Amino acid sequence: MRPNLLNLFKANARRGQFRAEANSLFVYDVIVGSDADAEWFGGVSPEAFTRALRAMTGPVSVRINSPGGDVFAGRAMAQAMREYPGEVTAHVDGVAASAASLLAVTPARCVMAPGSMLMIHQAWTIGLGNAGDFRQTADLLAKIDLTIADDYAAKSGRPAQEFAALMAAETWFTPAQAIAMGLADEIAADLRAARPEAGVEARWDLSAYSHAPNTAFDPSLADADVARIAAQIVLQLDARQTPAPAPDPIAHRRRQLAARLLAPTA
Repeated sequence: MRPNLLNLFKANARRGQFRAEANSLFVYDVIVGSDADAEWFGGVSPEAFTRALRAMTGPVSVRINSPGGDVFAGRAMAQAMREYPGEVTAHVDGVAASAASLLAVTPARCVMAPGSMLMIHQAWTIGLGNAGDFRQTADLLAKIDLTIADDYAAKSGRPAQEFAALMAAETWFTPAQAIAMGLADEIAADLRAARPEAGVEARWDLSAYSHAPNTAFDPSLADADVARIAAQIVLQLDARQTPAPAPDPIAHRRRQLAARLLAPTA
């Protein structure tokens, strides 16, 4: 297993910033699990985000330029946005990748800057243990993926299975594609709205991902093209899940006998 999660944190440590300014929260950093993690890696924690949001009143803009990070931290931040009594608008100023995409799709309105991108993929983790431990971890990751696909489906009104397929392919959406898929609502009309002086030009190291910045889908793809590709991926995944043929009982018995003979030397 490639240590993608550690690579993402290590490559982007101390590159970004999180701050509250007027009625805007700038999530221009990696998302980490706690204040303690933020002290070690840098990044924005759910505690810091929630404290800043609760100190605000009235409409709030959550401005996002983040390569992602801890999925459960992203969940906690998304829940804080849901519980905020005022109106929240997400602005994707640069990139909203991985866990940061949850921040983009949670509010009722998501605005993407021209040239920005939103990325969805399957959850990652780092594990230690025996075969049983890794099976349990794989089962947990599958459950996490289902909950994330449900979030995208809730935002878009499209089937969760479609997003599960796009997550498996690690999909990078341009603003037009995100709007076509129902993950975003509009493209910012004024380039100055992206506030490049606030850090939108931060150069994230996205090498931990397989298709960054946009090799998975061409920017010219229309809604029908993206839906067609998603349907193809669903069919491919279904084919992979076809049950394997029943094992030959004689061959199985031979393997058992061979294992017994080899056991003393293992």
